[in-house]
Amino acid sequence: MTLCGADSDTVRAALESGVSLPGTSGFAGEFEGTLVRDVLGRVPVYIETDGEAGLETGGRATPSTNDAGEVRETHEWAFEPGALEAPELLPAGTTLDLAGPGAAPERRWTLPDPTPESDPEAALEALSDAIETAAADALAADREIAVAFSGGVDSALVAELLDAPLYVVGFPDSHDVEAARTAADAMGRELTVVDLEPADLERAVPRVAAATGRTNAMDVQIALPLYLVGERVAADGFDALAIGQGADELFGGYEKVVRLDHRVDAETTRAAVREQIASLPDQLPRDVRAIEATGLEPVAPLLHDTVVDAALRLPDSLLADEDERKRALRRVAADYLPEEIVSREKKAVQYGSLVARELDRLARQAGYKRRIDDHVTKYVRSLTPDVEAPEPPTDS
Repeated sequence: MTLCGADSDTVRAALESGVSLPGTSGFAGEFEGTLVRDVLGRVPVYIETDGEAGLETGGRATPSTNDAGEVRETHEWAFEPGALEAPELLPAGTTLDLAGPGAAPERRWTLPDPTPESDPEAALEALSDAIETAAADALAADREIAVAFSGGVDSALVAELLDAPLYVVGFPDSHDVEAARTAADAMGRELTVVDLEPADLERAVPRVAAATGRTNAMDVQIALPLYLVGERVAADGFDALAIGQGADELFGGYEKVVRLDHRVDAETTRAAVREQIASLPDQLPRDVRAIEATGLEPVAPLLHDTVVDAALRLPDSLLADEDERKRALRRVAADYLPEEIVSREKKAVQYGSLVARELDRLARQAGYKRRIDDHVTKYVRSLTPDVEAPEPPTDS
């Protein structure tokens, strides 16, 4: 039995009850001959496929032989894609019988759809309590934690509740470095700045691609800052890196959930927020694996089950509109942070750190001009010839 993120009793109870948010920060792995992955896919787990038939048809579930001619009747799986020849993510919220020939993933947990709380103040109190519970759980483990700090409300709230050292990564003239400096000053905290130069990206791209199993430009651009800040944090002797991931999805941080444009299928803000939450199982393996590749444990307090449950119960008035996004989170954060941080809008990490700009520049310098379709991805793949990385599936 090999589980990550929760003990066997918790997983057994979740399987028996069907409760999808049993009070953990996610879990995955092998439990009594069955592979499991939590409803939001916060712990990535990969299954070997035959490279043609995916998990929907059972992958390599039918008996086959290994190089020694021995019959194998079990699925091969791993926590990292590089350990398998043809890895595919086990869909979030499913289980897979590891010894069952022809077995396919079985849906065991679905994201709850509770009735929104009618009292906004009660909803905010519940959210505040949930976030404090998540922070307490993060601190309960015996590990030294640092925070990936961009100066925005998400990472600032995590930093304040964990009272952990702050690290920001970016090129010297980047938005994130300046925002982190001013936020740290406002909070009365010290800040470690990890200044980047182009050579750092060239060195890190192959490592990030190998760790995540992804070579498309967007995923690599997002993972690079996490990997590079993690390198420094690990070198400074820490065991874990805390991140603010999940806030935009849970609380309505994206413009598209308000505009309801072509980027979403939903017709209401609430439905659009739920659509973004459903995208987490595809995104999180990238972030988790980028951090783990530095030897650190990722810690995401805002993705704790208690926080997810409280977020799903928020009334529409506390989600987002044209005037304010992540309204509920900002209301809670106002009890902990200076107003100038609470009200800040942030840039996506790949842009705020200038990693996307500099990777684009490196691609063009290497001859991959912008007139070439998806030129940055082609450049990344030129640096990672040994990484076979089909586009990852989107979990539902």
